[in-house]
Amino acid sequence: MGSRASSLLREEDIEEIKKETGFSHSQITRLYSRFHSLDKGENGALSREDFQRIPELAINPLGDRIINAFFPEGEDQVNFRGFMRTLAHFRPVEDNEKNKDLTSGEPLNSRTNKLHFAFQLYDLDRDDKISRDELLQVLRMMVGVNISDEQLGSIADRTIQEADTNGDMCISFSEFTKVLEKVDVEQKMSIRFLH
Repeated sequence: MGSRASSLLREEDIEEIKKETGFSHSQITRLYSRFHSLDKGENGALSREDFQRIPELAINPLGDRIINAFFPEGEDQVNFRGFMRTLAHFRPVEDNEKNKDLTSGEPLNSRTNKLHFAFQLYDLDRDDKISRDELLQVLRMMVGVNISDEQLGSIADRTIQEADTNGDMCISFSEFTKVLEKVDVEQKMSIRFLH
């Protein structure tokens, strides 16, 4: 299957993906093979349903939010390059740093880009701030019915109170970054990909 997958990927595509994401040639061909096996519609793109068949995402309380991160606004399918761009956020930072985000010039797996990716999981309406309601929704996804609404509300209020430095009762990206400055985001948001 690996040879079939690599034969469907042109060498120049692999080189471009290597430059953009920092993945090695063998990682790209293996991930292409996995992408191809998930592509139940056999149309060169993945749907949300294709992702929902991944057991680890199906049982993850934030699975739907993670799946949504793969899809640009208004899109219902993601091609291999988009799939790889999203996965690149989870490359360990100590891996080679050749992957560049074309807009910021920073590697896709940089601390800032990892934090931005995590921020977007909370910013449900994509207005560049996390409101109390958004925080409550994500907390509910993570804890289910194990904590009362009153307790969740208290956690959300305390979190916003600690993070909100400008008094707008929301958490901006810069406030989010400040709260997490001592957290080892680079390690916590990394997946070991085979070399």
